[in-house]
Amino acid sequence: MKICYIAEATSIPTQRWVNHFAKKGHETHLISWIQGGQYDASVKTYWLARFLPQLWGITKHLGIFTWPVQTRQLVSKIKPAIIEGHWLTIAAVLIATSGFTPIILNAWGSGVLIYAQKSPVWRYIIKHALTKASIVTCNSQLMRTELIKLNTHPDKIRIIYPGVKTEQFSSQHRSDKLRNQLKLKDDPTIISTRNLKQIYNVELLIKAIPFVLKQMPDAKFVICGDGEQKSYLNALARSLGILNSVRFTGSIAHNDLPAFLASSDAYVSTSLSDSSSLSLHEAMSTELPVVVTDHPSNRELIDDNETGFLVPPDDEKGLAKKILLLLKDKELATRFGKSGRELISQKANYYTEMQKVEKIYEEIAS
Repeated sequence: MKICYIAEATSIPTQRWVNHFAKKGHETHLISWIQGGQYDASVKTYWLARFLPQLWGITKHLGIFTWPVQTRQLVSKIKPAIIEGHWLTIAAVLIATSGFTPIILNAWGSGVLIYAQKSPVWRYIIKHALTKASIVTCNSQLMRTELIKLNTHPDKIRIIYPGVKTEQFSSQHRSDKLRNQLKLKDDPTIISTRNLKQIYNVELLIKAIPFVLKQMPDAKFVICGDGEQKSYLNALARSLGILNSVRFTGSIAHNDLPAFLASSDAYVSTSLSDSSSLSLHEAMSTELPVVVTDHPSNRELIDDNETGFLVPPDDEKGLAKKILLLLKDKELATRFGKSGRELISQKANYYTEMQKVEKIYEEIAS
């Protein structure tokens, strides 16, 4: 089957998705407005031209006018059996103007939960794109509810979880070498793998650390990721006198993440909003006990005090209290970790979820 994807090429979910179907033998094409990512050699990539790239900070908004024309020409040349768009922002524009059917749209997170809520223009664009789609996939019940609010017919919506390769993300990948490189010794270690952007609220974790260190001064915090708040968060950690207890690693290659997770003792996510967090799924698959902020999509996975802890997104003392509980109560931490892996194995196994997608392809291409 010939499939054309329209997506941000550097997106990890897109890379996993496209590579899976390329390796399954499908003829895969990817159209992207951003160059990058690691793709199977068989994937044919097309980079949309940038107008005056040397002035990209000024001219990037012009792409919204030129990229639809380029995309339409490329799709006409490729002649796919299916066209699929990932993320309902720029991809929504390009899909809606491609002139092609059948269309699948993947609604992952911010397009529906943020852009459509805050911007009337984006709301109109996203709603228009949704009317063009034969199938709309999303990754949580929360997203399904929001899509229905955008007038998407319930029969068009399919829930596909991000999916974890459970053999890759497991506790077996603990690395003493990595712990030595990070100078963790035998210290209890907490990890966050969210990017350093405002939406991920890593500031809350930084502010919670002093309260943890008061009771457990040897605790260490590994903060993976990059983003516009990097300098601010480093400065905040320095001002709180905790910089020696924090390891800012920067961005981590996805293939390296299993070792980072398996070499930690607990996982924290302080995000202000999520649809269905792949990083949370990966941590649970690795048998890490988790503490995450309390919002609807996390409640779909985490039963508070049973499979993990839920905390308010503005309570650093409450977050510290839950972290300390997991570090001190090994039996509780182990119970959370094992129940989390079992849940992911049953509900969000990568290969099972991709089989669901392939059935959708066969359904709408027939």
